Amino acid sequence: MSPRLTRPPRGPAASTGRVFLGFVTTFVTVAAAIVGVWWALVAVTAPPPFLLPGPDRVASAFVARFPEIMANAAVTGGEILAGLALGVLLGIATALLTGLVPWTARLVQPAVVVLQALPVFAIAPVLVLWLGFGLASKIVMAAIVIFFPVASALSDAVSRADPGLLDLARLHHATTAQTFRFIRLPGAVPGLVSGLRMAATLAPIGAIIGEWVGASSGLGLMMMHANARMQTDVMFAALVVVAAMALALRLAVDLLTRRWAPWAPESGGSLL
Repeated sequence: MSPRLTRPPRGPAASTGRVFLGFVTTFVTVAAAIVGVWWALVAVTAPPPFLLPGPDRVASAFVARFPEIMANAAVTGGEILAGLALGVLLGIATALLTGLVPWTARLVQPAVVVLQALPVFAIAPVLVLWLGFGLASKIVMAAIVIFFPVASALSDAVSRADPGLLDLARLHHATTAQTFRFIRLPGAVPGLVSGLRMAATLAPIGAIIGEWVGASSGLGLMMMHANARMQTDVMFAALVVVAAMALALRLAVDLLTRRWAPWAPESGGSLL
């Protein structure tokens, strides 16, 4: 009897494609429901357009000012990506330092907590004063917002290594560096994934706040000008673009971490 032919198992790309398709379907359904409720609310209550414009007015403003919105979105997007990269690198470096040299945690952790406790609106004017109205102040602002969740999540994960594995490493006379490389660091990957997901969600906050305080371009500045002129439809259009950028960034992080660490347990915060 000839052997039974079976279909080869699908690779991770096919699995990721199915998950992504499911996310798109869910997102479109939720977005349609939100727009429907919004439209019904405007139709029933009939508020003045400067208080709550309808989705049609927002769409018209988006189309009419599309080049301006996209130009400012490119500036804000560059600030977000650069701030995310800088914040993640600084957060990982800080967590690795405190993990490799435990006594440094007593020096670093208080500074990290104080930096996170300071209101972002209090830090932003100082950064604009020091670094100017260009990209630098917004990138640093975004990096400060992103730094804490990455450093905190990875540092906590490094310190919570499996005690059984640590005992095994001591039994085999592993050095501190070897224990960190082969046990603590691989075991901390799920914590890093959680920190990256949170950082992707928070990334736009620092850039937008920095643009509110002082900027020459960007969606935050555009929203401030639209608010001052009571162009609420333009402000909503810019907000929709910011929300889409944040969602796309978070989705990209989820896709990358699924490929980079597929064995890491999925948390309820994943979009996929």
